Amino acid sequence: MKGVPFSYSLRNLWTRRLTTVLTVSGMALVVFVFTTILMLAEGLQKTLVETGSYDNAVIIRKGSGTEVQSWVDRAQAGIIETDPIVATGPGGKRLVAKELVVLIGLPKKDTNKVSNVTIRGIGESSLALRPQVVLVRGRMPRMGSSEVVVGSSVAKRFKNADLGGELRFGMRQWRIVGVFDAGNTGFTSEIWGDVEQLMPAFRRPVFSSMLLRMNDPSRFEDFKKRIETDPRLTQEVKRETRYYLEQSEMMAKFLRILGISLTLIFSLGAIIGAMITMYAAVANRIGEIGTLRALGFRRRSILLSFLVEALLLGLIGGAAGIVFASFMQLVEVSTVNFQTFSELAFKFSLTPGITMRALIFAIVMGLAGGFLPALRAAHMNIVEALRSK
Repeated sequence: MKGVPFSYSLRNLWTRRLTTVLTVSGMALVVFVFTTILMLAEGLQKTLVETGSYDNAVIIRKGSGTEVQSWVDRAQAGIIETDPIVATGPGGKRLVAKELVVLIGLPKKDTNKVSNVTIRGIGESSLALRPQVVLVRGRMPRMGSSEVVVGSSVAKRFKNADLGGELRFGMRQWRIVGVFDAGNTGFTSEIWGDVEQLMPAFRRPVFSSMLLRMNDPSRFEDFKKRIETDPRLTQEVKRETRYYLEQSEMMAKFLRILGISLTLIFSLGAIIGAMITMYAAVANRIGEIGTLRALGFRRRSILLSFLVEALLLGLIGGAAGIVFASFMQLVEVSTVNFQTFSELAFKFSLTPGITMRALIFAIVMGLAGGFLPALRAAHMNIVEALRSK
């Protein structure tokens, strides 16, 4: 059985340059939207997951879900920090931090709109437990003072939140003495200060959570069982990576559902556009199709030839959409995390998995738009097709 050469399909796309470009542009737009939404959800999840460390454990009150809703009193904190799983740092100091997490409203620089920002009260070991946090300007706050450091995203987006500025919250004035960067993590959207100063300022007699480094992460399940079955305690234990993954799940799921819904609506238009293009190609090449059939090319070969054209339209449109979507990685966006109701800044993230899904989606669109026209071309009567020449 003879097969129609691949070059024949390429040549026909080039001959109909205008309709090809218009169809490809429509598909590229749909793939751009599809890819961008997936990148948005992936960027959010990646930011929160990278916030955590596999060797660290987070202790919060059972059923609280987030640090904002949790509490750990001093007596309970004392029991937990003496557990044998807690690692020690230089000088034999135990790597455990008792922290406070609250939300405050701050006005943004560009819109003056008030948005929630996370305030984290930290202890002496908090930095050692988070090696990804690096001071980029100024210095760390002195313990026992009304000084704070802000994440780079906070300094960039909020009024009076840069180095040397002052913020009023918790019935006190707080001086910003440093700006830190935590890479692609959620900490860049936080403000840090001495936990023992922030607790009385917010009239909080208890900590929100505890963070500790495990000397043997493989014993995590034993540690979790000890804490959660101790009658003196009301806390639960999670790996830090798992804790932050859970913080992102609701928002990421919402973004994916929204993105897929919008994409399905837009894709209908792209499929119809591809179908019109392919029907026009069939109509303009009736005589050509008759000649191919007369030369011995089977219906199956004609069908395959037109499907290849449709596939190429989808592939080119998909590649173009992905290329344009890749530039979104240069953009930083912020949104409210549904779990904590605080603002979180993050970047779009393009992964090989997203690229593959976008290409498959584009190819399916092309084939869906080209199948019926290809079927029509393959089932044309040879005599009638030759008469139309």
